[in-house]
Amino acid sequence: MSSPAPLRVAVIGSGPAGIYAADALTRQERESVAVDVLDRLPTPYGLVRYGVAPDHTKIKGVARTLREVLERPEVRFIGGVEFGRHVTHTELAQCYDAVVYATGASVDRRLDVPGEDLAGSVAATDFVNWYCGHPDTEVERFLLDAEEVAIVGAGNVALDVTRILAKSADELVSTDIPQPVLDILAASKIRRIHLLARRGPIHAKFTAPELRGLGDLRNADIAVRPDQVDVDPNSEEMLGAARAARTNMRILTEWAQRVPEGRPRRIDLKFWTRPAAVLGTDRVTGLRAEATRLGPDGRVEGTGEYETLDVGMVFRSIGYMGIPLPGVPFDESARTVPHTEGRVLDADGAALPGQYVAGWIKRGATGVIGTNKSDAAATVRSLLDDAPALREARRGEPAPVEKILEGSGAVVSDYTDWLAIDAAEADRAAALGRGERVKLLGWDEFYDAIGR
Repeated sequence: MSSPAPLRVAVIGSGPAGIYAADALTRQERESVAVDVLDRLPTPYGLVRYGVAPDHTKIKGVARTLREVLERPEVRFIGGVEFGRHVTHTELAQCYDAVVYATGASVDRRLDVPGEDLAGSVAATDFVNWYCGHPDTEVERFLLDAEEVAIVGAGNVALDVTRILAKSADELVSTDIPQPVLDILAASKIRRIHLLARRGPIHAKFTAPELRGLGDLRNADIAVRPDQVDVDPNSEEMLGAARAARTNMRILTEWAQRVPEGRPRRIDLKFWTRPAAVLGTDRVTGLRAEATRLGPDGRVEGTGEYETLDVGMVFRSIGYMGIPLPGVPFDESARTVPHTEGRVLDADGAALPGQYVAGWIKRGATGVIGTNKSDAAATVRSLLDDAPALREARRGEPAPVEKILEGSGAVVSDYTDWLAIDAAEADRAAALGRGERVKLLGWDEFYDAIGR
């Protein structure tokens, strides 16, 4: 008997969730599969490339593992294809037995305070895209001409933004940060950075390694108010806190005893503080902040005590959320695609045949990069369980996706094109004397590298 034709699967998104889904599909031996990983960019790896700070070289090493998946014979990388613009689900259904949506959570949550839309009030997402060299970002987007700035948030991304703003250009020269971005950071006028957290240090979401990274900066002093970390280590709150929170408290308590050394920049960690209004007429001239506390119901409430910070920029970093995909069910309250065990659900709660979801667009913006591996594997188990029904639902010979993309306007690229971009970035680093890689910046440089 001849073996059945491979199960054809399209994965939308080449970040960790998408590539881990391709990994799980091609590692198993239950079904023969052929996987196409589609992305709107000609560069794979998603947030590993455009979300991890350039000085996190160890985390960026994850790309080597992801690369191995894309080089398997059962996997193809197809770049330059935007779902909903160049191809729809109906069209993909002509080419594939199943589609796995792994598009992440690319939009920041808002502060919802007056003045938030003033010039100089920006999403940390946009700033991260800028210093990571995302091709959608213009280099002139950030000029960093304010002496004081505020960052609102208590997660790892907030610490990344703080660290990049606080470091000197010399500390970043060996990273892959694009040269025009590095030039702007070198000319930055920022001298003081206020990091605001609505809750106390025990409740902060950042991890201990990220927090320690701030304390190791050569270019910045760090200040913590002693009264905000003066917590009885034997208190019920401390004993009930997670191990990571207790570690953070030890670090912060040590910092509260430090004497400033007069370094070029200063970072002020302000816990129990929330933004009340972004001040200014045409652009940001200050931030009105309110002291907070926990109310009887355990929620944060204002105390009515205010201070005004003399800042010229405000970065909001209070979380990411997903955006709807054209023609795909979406839960507006959770900002995710509704699912059961990775199977996409319609408005009546029924599973839609051949549609699956993985990563942040499935569960929300939680967890670390490695969390996506088990998450994607769970979705793939559901897909493989459905394989007999997916094969039975086939109608004739599947159309090649290249045929569907003809006339769509997509500038389609493949893995060979990505290798050309990769080589061009290595060449640029060698020419500038800057480490292993310096990222190309902008669509035109990508197209030049791949000869389009």
